[in-house]
Amino acid sequence: MKYLILLLFLTALGSIVTGYFIENEWSQKLIGFGVAGLFFIVFPLFSYYRWKDKDVKDYMLTKENLDKMRENERDKKY
Repeated sequence: MKYLILLLFLTALGSIVTGYFIENEWSQKLIGFGVAGLFFIVFPLFSYYRWKDKDVKDYMLTKENLDKMRENERDKKY
């Protein structure tokens, strides 16, 4: 999965760079397709790949997590 994401990222980046440096009738479309590919394909795949085994409740500000953070801050002060 990470190699697919890397390949798609490099393809989109290559499309953007090619669109900037080569002046022809397709240059603006290359830039647009590169940006759209990053936004709609690469970033969602990367987000899914990084978060697929994580528990969302660990990152939410619930009362229990706030109490844990306060307890950790008290332990660091002493």
